[in-house]
This record gives sequence, structure tokens and C-alpha cells, in this order.
Amino acid sequence: MIFIDLENKLPTDADLPNEVRWAQADWDAWLAESERFLEILAQLNAAGDITGRNEFINRHSDHWGKLKPWLLALSCGKCWFTEARDIASHLDVEHFRPKKATRGIKGPEKDGYWWLAFDYMNFRIAGTVPNRKKGVWFPLRYGSPCSSYRRRCEGDEVPHFLDPTNAHDVTLLAFDEEGKAVPATGIERWDEIRVRRTVDRLKLTEHQALAEERRKVWQRVNRLINKYSQARCEARYSAAARERSKGYAREILTLSKPDAELSAVARCCVLFRNDPCLSRLLG
Repeated sequence: MIFIDLENKLPTDADLPNEVRWAQADWDAWLAESERFLEILAQLNAAGDITGRNEFINRHSDHWGKLKPWLLALSCGKCWFTEARDIASHLDVEHFRPKKATRGIKGPEKDGYWWLAFDYMNFRIAGTVPNRKKGVWFPLRYGSPCSSYRRRCEGDEVPHFLDPTNAHDVTLLAFDEEGKAVPATGIERWDEIRVRRTVDRLKLTEHQALAEERRKVWQRVNRLINKYSQARCEARYSAAARERSKGYAREILTLSKPDAELSAVARCCVLFRNDPCLSRLLG
């Protein structure tokens, strides 16, 4: 899982590639259209026309699709949940809070967060596997407030699923040498429940191709760390060994950078080896 600081990012940001960056006028127009769509949805909802409301959302899916290049740029083209580019298949713009219907741990489906259908803060980039497996599931902790159009309180909800736009949530997920997504060590019981719920529902371990690629990344980084350690031992007597150790460190750092595929696995491997010098490389 990769942290996306969506709250502080906009499609108009100057650091975006030219082909992705929006002009301010275009962004203002997109936001205005979103507000207009929300007004229509509210009218349909007030009239009790739930079918018409949901059909309206379906007909205008191209509206959030326009943001896909920007959302992909925020993660260097990676799925926000799996940190994979194509292992998890086609990347979609996913609604974190389901837009038309929602389901918790128990009970039937309920109405969704339709008022967030065109709210870009509810958009996430997800591979086909986690997106389809998540579906309308969005369980909340027992006793959690539940937001509605009339009483908006998304910020007070306590969801089971980890959110890539929440920096704390991203720290709760770790990986092992077999490529499995696991709870980070030392986290609280509730956070561990959230990790296991997310991993299970989004198939973050069960999707075999993804787990296998993670295992390969771990093995590659582990081999590089072994070579780095050996070169450092020889470096006190050999200038060539010092250069080799620098080269291995650069490779490890490259695999651990945010733009690298499955970089969180590489970072977990480095931290697992508990080498102070390499840990400092990660910052």
C-alpha cells in the first residue's frame, strides 16, 4: 500500500508532467460540474427515485474517468492498494466509500455514499483484483457513526478497510519473505483486525501472482543486502570493495524508492535485516 497525500494534491500542481497537469479553468469547470451532478442526485434522491439516481451515476462515469491520468501520476502508475502496476491487472478509479450500495460485516446491503460519487477525495486507483473483490463492502467498527447525506460525518467514521490516503493506515501493513501481506509488528489489536480485514477482502495475499512478485522483490533485496554486507567487511582493505558496497546500496535504495514497483516490500526487507547503515538510507 502506498500513501497518497490526496488532501494536499490538485491536478493543477506545477510539479506534474505537462500531459497530466490541468489548467485552473478546466479544474474549476470540473468541480462546478461535480456540484451540478450532486444537485441532480440530491433531487432524484429526495423524490425517492433511487434507480434513476444510480443510473445517473452510471451514465456519468466518464466524469471521474477524466481524473485517472492525474490519480495515476500521484502513485507513479501504481495501484494504491497493492503498489503493483500490472500484476493486479487493469487499474481503475475506485470509490473508497461505495457510491450506490454498501455492505458491512453483517446484514443486507444498504444505500451507498451516493453524494460522494463525484467527489474526487473519494477516488482511489485500484487494480482489478482489489477493486472487484472489495465491491460494495465497506464495514464500519461496531458503534461507529455512519455518515448520511443529511448528516455528513465521514471524518468520524471508523472503517475496517485501510485507506491509502491515510498516512497512519499505510504504516500498519507489512510484508514477509513469502510475499504475504501481514500486520506490522507492535500495532494495536484493532489495527491488526483492520489489516487482516483489508488483506482478506481485497485479496492482497490470496492473489498468487502478486504474492509471488513480492517474494521475488524480497529475495532480490535480501541478496543485495548480503552482497552489501560482505563488501563492507572487505572495504577496510579494498577500494574496489568500497565501490561495490556503494553500488549495492544504490540498487537497494532504487528498489525502495516510491516510484519502484512493490517498493514497500523492499523497505520491509531492509528493516527486517536491521542494518543501521541501510536503515538510514530509507530516511
